[in-house]
Amino acid sequence: MSKVPSSPSANALPYKNPHAKPTPPSQQLGKSRRGPLPLPFTSKPRPSPLLPAAPRRKGIYIASAIAVYAFTAYGFYLYTTLLAEPDHPLPSQDTDVADRYHVTAKTFDASVSSTENIWGMTRLRRRLAEQAKGHVLEVSVGTGRNGVYYDLDKVKSLAFVDQSGPMVEIARKKWNSLHPGYQHCSFHTQSATDPLPASAIPETGFTTIVQTMGVCSTPAPAATLAQLGRLADPNGGKLLLLEHGRSYYEWINWILDKAAAKHADKHGCWFNRDVGRVLEESGLVIEKVERSQFGTLWYVEARPGARSGGKLGEGKEDTSEERGKKEGNGDVTGQGDERSTVL
Repeated sequence: MSKVPSSPSANALPYKNPHAKPTPPSQQLGKSRRGPLPLPFTSKPRPSPLLPAAPRRKGIYIASAIAVYAFTAYGFYLYTTLLAEPDHPLPSQDTDVADRYHVTAKTFDASVSSTENIWGMTRLRRRLAEQAKGHVLEVSVGTGRNGVYYDLDKVKSLAFVDQSGPMVEIARKKWNSLHPGYQHCSFHTQSATDPLPASAIPETGFTTIVQTMGVCSTPAPAATLAQLGRLADPNGGKLLLLEHGRSYYEWINWILDKAAAKHADKHGCWFNRDVGRVLEESGLVIEKVERSQFGTLWYVEARPGARSGGKLGEGKEDTSEERGKKEGNGDVTGQGDERSTVL
């Protein structure tokens, strides 16, 4: 029986004509040695796989790294503060250290911006300022870090107070740049416990009083808050406070106590104040307290208490000459805004 020869086309390579014109690339798509393949646009679409969880994990890792960095940097600052040997006597808790802000005013924003963003203080500033309505008094205005968050559609007038003339001037420039032509505001270089100009005080008192980082930088924090209660409208007035002080944890309080005098001497801020006790002694009615950052950061909503009633007071607004005298001799008392280079 004769063997049938296999077809040469089954295994043989395709014949190439050396004189043939090259096939255009557009026509080569879908061809191969073993036969044509389906073109990409004719293939059946495959369902796209679910997005991996890697980006979400990456975000968590980044946030955790930032938190670790912030806590480590703060711990290193406290450690170096504890080791530093002062070359002069340190102040006591009842010493007015507000004149430190005359020196640090120009660099204040740059020194605290990153810290406030990491520790969530910027978000809380926005939360406080956006609640302000009616006639508003901001005490411890500092360099005006809250000014960008006020909703002027809800605000009738604003009065800004701080004991540091250089801080007030920076706040004034910021405000005029943000809200050019806005007429219903005034700036006052004085302590919050001193009488405000009569023209700055509404008949019924202020609808909203805002203070951020003021308790830490006045020698009489409870008396200051009591005075703010007297300045508030007794019928519906509200006080919004953002403060920092002692922690939930005694080991943190021990560190704060050890470093407090050196920190206050350099930055004008007593960051170991017992904010809870200050609130109790102020006579204000506390409606809400939220604490974060190991209990050192206090968000407070309050209203005037029965002991807060009293005369609003009367004074006059500083002239530029008077501000210059105060800045020159440091004869000012009261509290300042955002008085924490670190939290």
